[in-house]
Amino acid sequence: MIAVFTTLLLAGCTADAAPIAAPVVSASASSASSGFGAAEEIATGIDVPWGMAFLPGGDTLITERQTGRVLRIRAGQEPVPVRTVPDVYFPRGDGGLLGLAISPQFDRDNLVYVYYTVAGAIRIGRFPLDSDDPVQVILEFEHGDNHSGGRLKFGPDGMLYATVGNGHDDAAAQDPANLNGKILRITPDGQPAPGNPFPGSAVWSYGHRNLEGIAWDAEGRMYASEFGEDTADEINLIEPGHNYGWPDVEGIGDTGNGRFTNPLVTFPTAEAGPSGIAVSGTTLYVAGLTGQRLITIPLLDGRLGEPAQHLQGVYGRLRTVEVAPDGALWLTTSNRQGRGGPREGDDRIIRFAPAGRG
Repeated sequence: MIAVFTTLLLAGCTADAAPIAAPVVSASASSASSGFGAAEEIATGIDVPWGMAFLPGGDTLITERQTGRVLRIRAGQEPVPVRTVPDVYFPRGDGGLLGLAISPQFDRDNLVYVYYTVAGAIRIGRFPLDSDDPVQVILEFEHGDNHSGGRLKFGPDGMLYATVGNGHDDAAAQDPANLNGKILRITPDGQPAPGNPFPGSAVWSYGHRNLEGIAWDAEGRMYASEFGEDTADEINLIEPGHNYGWPDVEGIGDTGNGRFTNPLVTFPTAEAGPSGIAVSGTTLYVAGLTGQRLITIPLLDGRLGEPAQHLQGVYGRLRTVEVAPDGALWLTTSNRQGRGGPREGDDRIIRFAPAGRG
């Protein structure tokens, strides 16, 4: 088992966390000096894990991008497939079985939501766990073979949010009538949510290139990670109805007299590749693909502080980061997709327990 530590990695799990210091990454450091305990490999040999969600009883669900399988992980046991989503299309460029979300009413409806690509389209569907009932498609729309987005989460308001890439069609991102290049907000039944900025539309924000991460802070502010093309990856504060500029602006640039909203933080595209994000306390966590690192950023009342980098190159490409109900930090790697060099045991799911807890 690999032990990886960083001095203040879990400081964000408390409401009064200090600013993040320069990262300390070591394969042989002592857990006594770390905010997180040693890294625990929860599962290995996963076929490109993507979505992650925690069930009320303590189990974890994971999606496999290329196989279309949903896996269930129980403590101390090997992952068990619980569903293969039909018609999943994994083109060479992008897509597959991506995001995963648990119904806020899971104790009553037992529903699991999934985001996936089929030939020429994106679907959001749901199915009851531990049942043979088919996947019910609640939303489907046309989409190209690349820039598929894919994160799926229920927000604090009980509505379902989905990040949708532009499908490699730049013009779509600026077209409010097109669901590509958007963040969507829908009801649990797949209808445009009440209070959306464009009446009768599922669109919550637009002008996006490709997004794979959304998260909320304790005040209900929504953040999203976005892949740039040539120069700048972004972390944005998402406001309903705002236009985030793609393809007219990449990174921080001319807002067009307020037409576009600039990001809070940008990174060189070679150093980040921000996919999943998560919030705990006053820290935003960002899983980096291209940069092969975990980035932590202090949350400063709707602004972002100075980013710090952790685990650089230790596990390779990082796709998903989530904070479990017990405060532990979970990460997934993404080295078997064809863009990273797989290591023995890849892809893996890693858990960092809060300091002083197992």
